[in-house]
Amino acid sequence: MFKSVLVANRGEIACRVFRTARRMGIRAIAVYSEADAGALHVREADEAVLIGPAPARESYLDAAKVLAAAKATGAEAIHPGYGFLSENADFAEAVTAAGLVWIGPPPAAIRAMGLKDAAKKLMIEAGVPVTPGYQGEDQSLETLTAEAARIGYPVLIKAVAGGGGKGMKRVDRAEDFADGLASAQREGQSSFGDPRVLIESYITRPRHIEVQVFGDSHGNAVHLYERDCSLQRRHQKVIEEAPAPGMDAATRKAVTDAAVRAARAVNYEGAGTIEFIADASDGLKADRIWFMEMNTRLQVEHPVTEAVTGVDLVEWQFRVAAGEPIPLKQEDIPLNGWAMEARLYAEDPANGFLPSIGKLEHFDLPGPDRNHRSVDVRVDTGVEQGGEVSQFYDPMIAKLIVHADNREEAARRLADVCGQVEVWPVKANAGFLKRCLEHSRFVAGDVDTGFIAAEEDELIPAGVPGVVVAAAFIAQTDIDDYYRTKMHGDGQEIWRSSSDALYGLRLNGPRWLERRLQINGLPVMLSARPQEHNQWWTLDTDDGRWIGGGTSGVFVTVGREDEDALTELHLVMDQPVLFHEGQAYVFGPVTYGAGSGSGVASDGSLRAPMPGKIVATPAKAGDAVTKGQPVVVLEAMKMEHALVAPFDGVVGEVGVGVGDQVADGTVLAVVTAADK
Repeated sequence: MFKSVLVANRGEIACRVFRTARRMGIRAIAVYSEADAGALHVREADEAVLIGPAPARESYLDAAKVLAAAKATGAEAIHPGYGFLSENADFAEAVTAAGLVWIGPPPAAIRAMGLKDAAKKLMIEAGVPVTPGYQGEDQSLETLTAEAARIGYPVLIKAVAGGGGKGMKRVDRAEDFADGLASAQREGQSSFGDPRVLIESYITRPRHIEVQVFGDSHGNAVHLYERDCSLQRRHQKVIEEAPAPGMDAATRKAVTDAAVRAARAVNYEGAGTIEFIADASDGLKADRIWFMEMNTRLQVEHPVTEAVTGVDLVEWQFRVAAGEPIPLKQEDIPLNGWAMEARLYAEDPANGFLPSIGKLEHFDLPGPDRNHRSVDVRVDTGVEQGGEVSQFYDPMIAKLIVHADNREEAARRLADVCGQVEVWPVKANAGFLKRCLEHSRFVAGDVDTGFIAAEEDELIPAGVPGVVVAAAFIAQTDIDDYYRTKMHGDGQEIWRSSSDALYGLRLNGPRWLERRLQINGLPVMLSARPQEHNQWWTLDTDDGRWIGGGTSGVFVTVGREDEDALTELHLVMDQPVLFHEGQAYVFGPVTYGAGSGSGVASDGSLRAPMPGKIVATPAKAGDAVTKGQPVVVLEAMKMEHALVAPFDGVVGEVGVGVGDQVADGTVLAVVTAADK
């Protein structure tokens, strides 16, 4: 076994690989960019090497710099994590040519499965069923347009070298095909250096089923059962679970056997995932599941497989890379209970899931060491309080994983975990995750890749819950009326704000109070009646009547009748913030005046929602546009974000060009309404 390993990656996967390395007595070496100088994975390593500026192409994607770091530190092996260089066959060859151990599959297997079109042809030869579509060499617009028409809309355009939803576009109408193709090609070129695409028939009720496979240099290949990754948004996985709901023994055998055949077809070694798409319109059936692609690396969602099998997949990677056989035979690999993983993203579900960047002034995740509420959860993260979420990298900031005896209990536990997440002022999707896990369709196992889009109104409710309004009233009343100091963990004090309350007297009734507040920028009005010497209040909100008490430590007690709900109160950047069910709510007295922001202004100006680079300007000054038509396309955090016309009109100005770097809030273009 090698004595040292360099992880050619960053964030939570680097930290996760380091954990196994430490347990096995292997020295852990990190690489980092200038943007990650203070990152958690740098401090957790035994040694760390700076390899370049923030942009990935100048640091994490620079193979020569990674190899130089390995040589300088005396690393004996390189683990690529996932993303970046993990599926780069040339890098794998360079690692072995340098006399280092490559912790991954042979370069030939990476090449065979790395391009989706070639992989599909290989799977057909191996007898693995594949999705109907086009994977030809002719990449002309005319040919691709004709093939899409032959397949029939809707179709899915996929970058042949793609992964993680990048370079993947659904197109529902022939008139939108050219724009969808251009976007997929740009993302393919930007993310993978390859603009080529394939086209597949879009399954209208698809489920994403994948099988964890493992091979070694002794000719052995096994599977570690399946995972369901159907809860997705923009082809990015959100919640994963193992095993797949509704998977019977016969279908499981068919799909896992096909996965092992696929691995054997390329003489696979190490950890890999065979991904299938299933037509879920009539449940999971063996003859309605098709091969999509193979990921020749460890997957983000590998912890759920580890939970149900009891296997440390990174340890297996180390052992197989060192020449050892797979530790277990197929019949000895167990499948116990149910596991679920939720991906915590720095993004704002209420604002179209736009990524959120900045400093994590308050970042508290649940776990067994949390002093107020113990929970059995595995947390994989690469950030911590005080760290930065950068515009240069993926917005996933943590993975939350639970294991239980059955699916219902796993969903309940993970929902509880998500409800305890506290992140501010960076936006996070914890509340959205909790609502997904508690949704009746999800609990019943009625899931497909269109679930989030179909249930969006329930998953992203408008407004502020009454319990939060009531809690904000109580906290603000304590701040205003008692002028007492509240202590946060770092010794900061909550300031006393100006009161915006109206007291009154009702005939034949007790004193009552009305207060105007602002919660997450939304004005709310609340009326309340005091009880027990003003220590408790009866509070009326739009969604019912609540009973609440004063703050105690960092908690505000609010509930219905005898059902109390503890809502956390913290001071973050001189603002009182309530955390309730995974959501953050900043509150205070109503202020007047217009604020600034990004997105679409009332005058039709399109503003950059975050820092990024302009990659396309589909509309020019003077062009007539319809509502929803792309005007400017911004690339940020490894994804494209189209800024579209807010109404029918004429483009009056486009103030940026392709290649421009823009700051958050920059006016990119202006659209004038057609009737003006």
